[in-house]
Amino acid sequence: MQSVMRTIRTALIQSRVGANRSENLENARKLISQAKTLGAQLISLPECFNSPYGTKFFNEYAESIPNGPTSEMLSKAAKDNNVYLVGGTFPEIENSKYYNTCTVWNPEGKLIAKYRKMHLFDIDIPGGITFKESDVLAAGNSLATFDLEGTKIGRGICYDLRFEELAKLYRLQGVEILIYPAAFNLTTGPLHFELLQRGRAIDNQVFVLAISPARGTQGYIAWGHSQITNPWGKVIGQAKEGEEIVNVDLDLTECDKVRQQIPIFSQRRNDIYDTIKVGIK
Repeated sequence: MQSVMRTIRTALIQSRVGANRSENLENARKLISQAKTLGAQLISLPECFNSPYGTKFFNEYAESIPNGPTSEMLSKAAKDNNVYLVGGTFPEIENSKYYNTCTVWNPEGKLIAKYRKMHLFDIDIPGGITFKESDVLAAGNSLATFDLEGTKIGRGICYDLRFEELAKLYRLQGVEILIYPAAFNLTTGPLHFELLQRGRAIDNQVFVLAISPARGTQGYIAWGHSQITNPWGKVIGQAKEGEEIVNVDLDLTECDKVRQQIPIFSQRRNDIYDTIKVGIK
């Protein structure tokens, strides 16, 4: 008997981000509505979509969740457009600590998941970029998934993309889609952004969605090139560097096919190596 098609129409919003929070939120709201007109059921925003990205900005733009203006906009936009909305990331404050946090809202406008960036972006590339998120931010310690009509979706944020163990933990929980709001820069973006997404997709036989802000001209400059990769490691949607909406139908039967045809999870030699002690699904 022929398998039933399982599809989710998704949209990645590569929005422009400036210094004015209200303008950033209004721009995101308009783009969410545009994505809905394209038929999107699942819409995702970029990392730090409501503020400039940088350690000097995190405390200035930080909000509580779910009571701040950014949460209010996301909740209303999800409800008004009847979509699942991955609210990119924005700086969160709780108990005098700051986090880089991703929220998810359902079509009723309810907060259904929250993920705090687990691996903080502390790097030093001479002649390239030096950045230390841990100067201001605290790290999250919990995975976060949500369900969209039977499809389990997991999340990471930017630098988390480099850590295959996190993606594997999600796969072992039954995830079929991984979403990473991610502001890679002009040093690491050209070399690693596409490559890492394809690697996580192939390693774990999942769809990988990564959403960047549009490229700016001042401060921390994002690479852009938001991307959708299928479980075979093929790029099936990709933006350029400017403001853009990437709209693609995800055929979840591709997860079933690749897992049946290349059954790497059941073939793992856990008698020799077991880097993650979680049951295989």
